[in-house]
Order: sequence, then C-alpha cells, then structure tokens
Amino acid sequence: MNYFELYNIPMTFKVDAAGLKKQFYANSKKYHPDFFATESDEKQAEILELSTLNNKAYKVLKNADARMKYILDEKGVYGKEGENKLPQEFLMEMMDINEEIMELQFDFNPSAYEKVMGQVDNFEKGLHDEVSEILENWTEETGSDEDLKRVKNFYLKKKYLLRIKENISTFASA
Repeated sequence: MNYFELYNIPMTFKVDAAGLKKQFYANSKKYHPDFFATESDEKQAEILELSTLNNKAYKVLKNADARMKYILDEKGVYGKEGENKLPQEFLMEMMDINEEIMELQFDFNPSAYEKVMGQVDNFEKGLHDEVSEILENWTEETGSDEDLKRVKNFYLKKKYLLRIKENISTFASA
C-alpha cells in the first residue's frame, strides 16, 4: 500500500495540508497499538506496522520535497543513487556560481556573499517557475511521463542548489 492509498487521497504533488493532517490523526487513532492490547500477537504486529506506516507516510506527504521524491520513486522515474544525472547545460550554468563560491571561501566578502545567494535564489525561483504548473495540476490520471521527467530534473537541480547554499553557509557563518 502506497502512502497516498493509506490516506485515501489521489497521488499528486499538491496535497490539502489540513485534510492530510486530519487523516493522519484519524489513522493514528485507528491504528493505535493500545487499542489492540488484548488481540493476538499477529494482530498487534500488524497494527504496529500500520501505525509505523502511518507515521512515515505523514512525514513524507506533509513535506513537498519528500512527497515529490516519493512520487518519482513510486512512478519509477527516480533512479537508484548514482543513476540520476544532472543535465550538462545546468552544470555549465553553475560553473560561474561555483567559481564565485570558491573565491568566497578564500576571501569572504559579505556583499559578494549576498550576490551569490541572490543568484542561487533567483536560479531556484526560475527552476520552480518552469515546473510550477505541473506541480499544481499533475495527477496520476492526467500527468505524462514527460511531466515526471521535468519534475525529476527540477528535483535534482533543487537538491544541487540546496547543497550550494549549505556549502556557502558553512564558511559564511565561520
């Protein structure tokens, strides 16, 4: 049973947060191990498994990035670790930013730091704008494989940009 089935909601990148939370609490009550204390060991193990699944599902579905990766995994689009490659043109675009980051590492300058962070933020916003319509409207029934590939590229690029931000933050705070 996938997480969306557990919550009885359609697989989509955009979920109703209030409805998700409400279903989480309903499932938490339904699968609470204390209510099954007098049941057989098998039933208790089943309920414990469902309770654990409910917690994992909620943690993933409430987070947009985790939900995105989960859908890509479920649809077989996101490959195993090391199989997912960033497009070469994206990496070429990142060369200038990475050079500026290296300069910051050797000679930190607050205004250069702000400039680089602004570039990364703007780049990330542009990437999001490219897929925002897909993220808003995609469903299993209406979405295409091409849509999922575009979302995968967005997800990989977003992860790359997050690593850049984390890298900058480590030496900016020092």
